[in-house]
Amino acid sequence: MDAAAIIAAMGARARTAARELAVCSTEAKRAGLRAAAAAIRNDVANITTANEADVATATSLNDALIDRLRLDTDRIEAMAAGVDAVAALDDPVGQVIDTRTPANGIALSRVRVPLGVIGMIYESRPNVTADAAALAVMSGNAIILRGGSEASRSNAAIHAAFVRGLTETGISADAAQRVETADRAAVGAMLTANGLIDVIIPRGGKGLVARVQTEARVPVLAHLDGNNHLYVHAAADPVMAQAIAVNAKLRRTGVCGSLETLLIDRAYPAALALVAALLGAGAILRGDTAAQALDPRVGLASDSDWDSEFLAPDLAVAVVDDVDAALQHIARHGSGHTDAIVTEDRAVAEAFLARVDSAIVLHNASTQFADGGEFGLGAEIGIATGRLHARGPVALEGLTTYKWIGRGSGQVRL
Repeated sequence: MDAAAIIAAMGARARTAARELAVCSTEAKRAGLRAAAAAIRNDVANITTANEADVATATSLNDALIDRLRLDTDRIEAMAAGVDAVAALDDPVGQVIDTRTPANGIALSRVRVPLGVIGMIYESRPNVTADAAALAVMSGNAIILRGGSEASRSNAAIHAAFVRGLTETGISADAAQRVETADRAAVGAMLTANGLIDVIIPRGGKGLVARVQTEARVPVLAHLDGNNHLYVHAAADPVMAQAIAVNAKLRRTGVCGSLETLLIDRAYPAALALVAALLGAGAILRGDTAAQALDPRVGLASDSDWDSEFLAPDLAVAVVDDVDAALQHIARHGSGHTDAIVTEDRAVAEAFLARVDSAIVLHNASTQFADGGEFGLGAEIGIATGRLHARGPVALEGLTTYKWIGRGSGQVRL
């Protein structure tokens, strides 16, 4: 079978599974996910071996992408725990959003329902295989997973364990299918599978997302790059500002919530110490002339640095005149992902929170909290930076839509 035929067959099976999942009880879905989590834990050795083989052959990837790819015992346990956490969440399917009875007397309600069949296209991160499958099943959706070739062995091992757990409890294996062919035409087939796939979710680099948005004939819920900013205001607490900046940049440089641009208010009194703390912790700083004047170890930033998601220890640094200048910089260079401010001035903080048009905006907290698990969502299928349907960490609720249900008593419209 060619790639188009493979995707067509998978889509047809997924549609059947989606209809079954849409009316599956909450307890049945929870049981399936708990069994899937147990199967992942029981298969640690196989998953680790598969991942080691992927890492060994990923010679073209940089350190940040290797970090995204690599699994160890702790990360596999965190993956399984994430599946368990999704199983414990409130089931969104069937939730009543609101009710009303207009003058015609028909009792109307808006009720959450699954999207249907989700196509997930992702790179590097093998944990997405479990996270996305778990979220899809719990929200009553079937999912077709197409991971990157760099993680093919890891994805296959995780998927096999996950599906084994699901089927032990009676949920169809077609609820979470994996595209096994390495043929890149499979991605194109998914993007044009209108009527078989209801929404495409890309999670990866700019190249992948750009291709999906250009070629898709299916609605897209995009996860874009995280060119994230931290603005240290003049009234920031210096100890807090240092701790947040170092954590936001260096806790894990390869995650989408990593800090990429630091904006320092010109009136902030501890700028030198802040820059020194970042350099001492291992950050590589490039800045404007004012930032360079703070420390001779700060290199000169290029024009492209302000628009870059480094996913590395690199950090762009600019000194700005005030909050308005910081807001202008973020509006010009930000990607709408996650931006933060450190300040003890509540009025300035509220103005920043209101005026920054990003999916996540934080006050006195690290950008590394841009994560569905940290938001109490159990896991995330991605962080959407668009304006429609879902925004920020996309979890169970973001994988549903709604329908109107009307209950009448014989009304006819004149």
